[in-house]
This record gives sequence, structure tokens and C-alpha cells, in this order.
Amino acid sequence: MQKIEHIGIAVKSLESAEKIYTTLLGSPPYKRETVESENVSTSFFRVGPNKIELLESLDPEGVIAKYIEKKGEGIHHIAIAVTDIVAEMKRLEKEGYRLLNLEPKRGADNKWVCFLHPKDCNGVLLELCQEITS
Repeated sequence: MQKIEHIGIAVKSLESAEKIYTTLLGSPPYKRETVESENVSTSFFRVGPNKIELLESLDPEGVIAKYIEKKGEGIHHIAIAVTDIVAEMKRLEKEGYRLLNLEPKRGADNKWVCFLHPKDCNGVLLELCQEITS
């Protein structure tokens, strides 16, 4: 594990949240993209060496929409950068952590990602992420 890569925040409106965070952080997002596999639109802000990812559901039945319906807008996950996501997945699974996907999948911001079950992490959804190099 290298560092906290980003904090994901579930929002109802990306446009509205971008205005809030642009004012709060003093700079606009550096990237906006759609992640089809997750049915979300994302927007990224840099905060020193870390990032904040805003997530808006593209589907009223999507994971982010359901999260907001249940818990409201707010922190959805914490992402941790790793150098070898497959090795970390194997290590953590061996230690008894439940993986929410059995293979790394393509996520936002040019990353391979894998989520750990929040019940194994004190109620926090953790995301492992590794830069895609090829």
C-alpha cells in the first residue's frame, strides 16, 4: 500500500458539487469522465498529492444512486494506491477480506480497481487502485 490515492464522494449533481468544490479548493476539476462499468460520471480535483473524486449516478437504480438514497450524499469510499493490485488482492483475500470483484476492473482516472467489502473494513468501502501502464 502506497498512499491514499483519492476519496470518493457520492453526489446527486456533479455540476452543483463541482461548483462547491471549485470554490472550496480554489481550483477547478482537472478531469471529468464517464465510467460505463459503474454507470457513473466522475470529476476529479487535486488536493496536494491526493485527489477527491465526485461521483454522480447515471442510472436511478445504480450503486451511487442507491447509496445516496440510503445514506445521503457524502463520502462513498477511500481509495488506496498499490503497486501490484493482483498481489494485494491475493494477499488480502488470503487474510480473509472479501473482494467485491474477483479480477481488477478498469476504473476512472486510468486505474485498475478492486473494492473490499465494507463489513471487513469497519464499515468503510475501500478501493485498491493501480495505474494502468499499458
